[in-house]
Amino acid sequence: MKTQRFNWTTLFLLAGPVFGILTLLIMSGDAAHPLAARCAGVAVWMGVWWLTEAVPLAVTALLPLILFPLSGVMKAGDVASNYTNDVIFLFLGGFMVALAMERWELHKRIALRVILLIRGGVGRTLLGFMLATAILSMWISNTATTMMMVPIAMAVLARYDDLLGKELTSKIAIGLLLGIAYSASIGGLATLVGTPPNLVFAQVFRIQFPNAPEFTFTDWMLFAFPITVIMLALTWGLLKLLYLPAVKEFKSTHDIFRKELRELGSMGFEERVVLIVFSLMAILWMTRRPLELGSFKLPGWSLLLPEPSFVGDGTVALTLAVSLFIISAKDRTTRILNWSTARKLPWRIVLLFGGGFALAAAIVQSGLSEVIGIKMQGLSALSPFWMTTAICSLLTFVTELTSNTATTQIALPILAATAVAIGRNPFFLMIPATLSASCAFMMPVATPPNAIIFGTGRIQIYQMAKAGILLNLIGIVVITLWTLWAGPYFFDGTPSTLPAWATQSP
Repeated sequence: MKTQRFNWTTLFLLAGPVFGILTLLIMSGDAAHPLAARCAGVAVWMGVWWLTEAVPLAVTALLPLILFPLSGVMKAGDVASNYTNDVIFLFLGGFMVALAMERWELHKRIALRVILLIRGGVGRTLLGFMLATAILSMWISNTATTMMMVPIAMAVLARYDDLLGKELTSKIAIGLLLGIAYSASIGGLATLVGTPPNLVFAQVFRIQFPNAPEFTFTDWMLFAFPITVIMLALTWGLLKLLYLPAVKEFKSTHDIFRKELRELGSMGFEERVVLIVFSLMAILWMTRRPLELGSFKLPGWSLLLPEPSFVGDGTVALTLAVSLFIISAKDRTTRILNWSTARKLPWRIVLLFGGGFALAAAIVQSGLSEVIGIKMQGLSALSPFWMTTAICSLLTFVTELTSNTATTQIALPILAATAVAIGRNPFFLMIPATLSASCAFMMPVATPPNAIIFGTGRIQIYQMAKAGILLNLIGIVVITLWTLWAGPYFFDGTPSTLPAWATQSP
């Protein structure tokens, strides 16, 4: 007779509402904030289900639409409005353009061109793969980028098997495949559309601090791009040291890349259109608002419009995405982007965004943010350095086992309330937390790129963990030091100063 295995899923399903009700009962004595306890109960319920994935993440994201109206925290219409906003449409528009790149294989051509620019031995081959992966993942899904790069890498490794022998190649394979996975995550740090947590920050910050100056695509890229460059350089050096043996330089593997590029043929009409639209989108994002670099000031194109503040980055993304549905392909029988391709949009991520944004709005409206802030006042004793280090460490290691999007949905509203309560600049708590959520490198379950390269069968968990834990620590140090050193130049004030907009009523 077989022994029935313990059903953890059932336990986690029950744990969500049970812990939610317990939280409600514990906090219900606060007469000054009667709705805060109800909101906290829903937040804990959602947190348990998100962290354990007792039900699909997108299903948990629908709970605010049910529980907030029933508990009297928010009207159904107010909750629903959080599922459709500029940030979500920025994601949808950007993803549609990325799908058009994949449809016409422009992303593959870009990757091969970047790799072929760097000639030489194994170390330079690794660098080429890492640069190509990072550049692509700044704009398209890190999962799609990794899926595209891995077959190219496997072809290179097969060639190495013939040239160097399987024993030596097995070690090179670890470094090359880890380089692809890690670069996919690191590249996503550089832009608002590079990874979901960045977009979560943009909207949660807008909800929590409606009077704050707009934090644009350009603002994010100017601050985060140097972190991507530093992390890529350190990751390349680490992987080269750990996994790439000294091998004489040779160019034979470039034959593989040239063959792949030749098979793509010359750039077709459709690829050129997508490249123009993609380039135009990036330029319009970066030039929408006035850009000041020291004494140099570039006026933004939005100033030419009747109401410059009415236009957001999502407007740009959707305008150019829609244009791809209009422009005909060369054969005139189809469009550059059709709905069968666009249907691949990750709608579960859209729901996950909406659920998190609804939770963030409820935390403010119910007064829970004030309650959290009062409880967190003791943290004011920590210096900015140690507080930032602690936040980066927590987010980095928690997201080794949980969804980084769900984790930032939970953490950012709490950090926003904490910043106000202890008189700190919210930027210096929320942005390093957001970046650290995408810097989990130890486990296959931490990110889709890690899972994909683990699935090749050429890497063991302990090998990923060995490099990953060192890279986790490097990420914590880099993000902390860069935030504290460069932050005052990009953000409004210093870490220890609470800006006036943080305490103003909407």
